Amino acid sequence: MTDPTPTVRDHALALSCAELPAYVYDVAALRQHAAAVREALPERVELYYAAKANPEPEILTALGPYVDGYEVASGGELAHVAAAMPGRPLAFGGPGKTPDEVAAALEHGVERFHVESEHELCVLAELARRHAPGRRVAVLPRVNLPVAEGALAGSSLAMGGRPAPFGMDPDRAREVVRALAEGVYAHLELRGVHAHLASGLEAAGQLAVAESVVAWATGLGVPLAEVNVGGGMTVDYAHPERRFDWAAYGGGLAGLTEAHPGLTVRIEPGRALTAYCGWYVTEVLDVKRSHGEEFAVVRGGTHHLRTPATKGHDQPCSVLRVEAWPHPWPRPAAEGGRITLSGQLCTPKDLLARGVPAPGLRAGDRVAFSLAGAYAWNISHHDFLMHPRPGFHFLGAESA
Repeated sequence: MTDPTPTVRDHALALSCAELPAYVYDVAALRQHAAAVREALPERVELYYAAKANPEPEILTALGPYVDGYEVASGGELAHVAAAMPGRPLAFGGPGKTPDEVAAALEHGVERFHVESEHELCVLAELARRHAPGRRVAVLPRVNLPVAEGALAGSSLAMGGRPAPFGMDPDRAREVVRALAEGVYAHLELRGVHAHLASGLEAAGQLAVAESVVAWATGLGVPLAEVNVGGGMTVDYAHPERRFDWAAYGGGLAGLTEAHPGLTVRIEPGRALTAYCGWYVTEVLDVKRSHGEEFAVVRGGTHHLRTPATKGHDQPCSVLRVEAWPHPWPRPAAEGGRITLSGQLCTPKDLLARGVPAPGLRAGDRVAFSLAGAYAWNISHHDFLMHPRPGFHFLGAESA
């Protein structure tokens, strides 16, 4: 969906120019989507939200009834999510965990650690001895698992199946699993195996990867309570009306869990849960022609919404017409059928969308960039040129 929901559209048009740019989230739509995702998943599939996608407290809270826990990937995320969602299960992942971060996670009572290397395992074991002497800390070694050739070809970002700083090669992971199962680390407990190999896969590709991970894990000859097959469900920015097929994926996971009684499968989507609930709304400041092409300069830019620059795509958007024009001079307007939307930064890289079909776009009109509910504000270089920060509006959050 490119067009904003009616709730978002009305709110976007009601904002004053001084309140733009703004991130506007339809929290009711987010809850509806999360409920549908949860409904599509079988009983023995746990759903954790990857907080890195969008850690706003209102987003975390809205997802609360539909997720089994939250995955965090830094000490900062750990502290933030633990404060926003006290008492909820947390899994701590990501490469390069510092000793201070691991110690903080132990003190917060983090339930699962995704261990990326043998060195990290030793650090965790020693810190568990010091900071959690009365319990055994659950560990899921992360494996960088080779998959069938072409299995990740459709992914937008591959974290495994090739040389990468994530996880362990299968032979090393196998040794770590065996050592944990044999009780070599007195304060650690083998819970299962983790393997997040790619992002941007369709349901069939995700299911094939999940089947490969579960087959490898259950072939180790060691009892495992769970296997984490990661997230990375596709969000199609070029065709925003297309959605990941949760029903097909859930059906495939049901068959997988039925084939392995007693095994819990855990998934950790981020973008695919929250991307669709957010819009970055801004105002057209100027329309100009340059060497045969037309440009609209909008308030804000990629320092607020870095997603198109990061992924190299055009952010889907809708034009919200504003008829009022308060100035006595002529209103700049596009003459052609397509126009490029750029921001306020002093760089030609500050492009939000190219070739947008927006005939007659005028200064003073508004633009709502969709799919801005994930990896948007929180990955952007906010302070470049020191422009004002956007506003944040969570519509329907109070009805949660």
